Amino acid sequence: MLKFHSRLPPRMPVRVATVLVAMAAALPAWADGGQWPAATPLKAYTQECGACHTAYPAGMLPAASWKRVMGGLARHYGTDASLEATASAPIAVWLQANAGTYKRVSEEPPQDRITLSAWFERKHRKVEPAVWTLPSVKTAANCSACHGSADMGIYSERGLRIPAGMDPRQARAWRD
Repeated sequence: MLKFHSRLPPRMPVRVATVLVAMAAALPAWADGGQWPAATPLKAYTQECGACHTAYPAGMLPAASWKRVMGGLARHYGTDASLEATASAPIAVWLQANAGTYKRVSEEPPQDRITLSAWFERKHRKVEPAVWTLPSVKTAANCSACHGSADMGIYSERGLRIPAGMDPRQARAWRD
């Protein structure tokens, strides 16, 4: 009968745990691949905010931006999106708890607009301004016009679809 001897150092489990923690810390970098770190969406957030636009993943903005967005609902980008305090308070708490904290969103975008953030502009630099005004798109904030899984927080380039109305030249640039 063979006898096996462990050749692993006695502290190996701690080293393995350290590596796992380091890998978990690197997960936000994975978000640049098109999927935002999952935060179980708050039902009230999805219902209230998703009634008018994409219920964006909380990680798309830093906490300070979400605080200003929630504090300014009476003048929410030209619309009165006011909510009762009993409805807005849990949403504000959830957004703060799940706000982006990694490099991509460390900079607060102008006017706290996701579509004006440096990462958004970098990712969409090849999209011509005319594309945002197509009837099938309407605005840069209409993520689902091109990202079919935007409602699930998935913005992968592999899942892109060309919106209706793009001319052949725009479509070629889209694929580059």
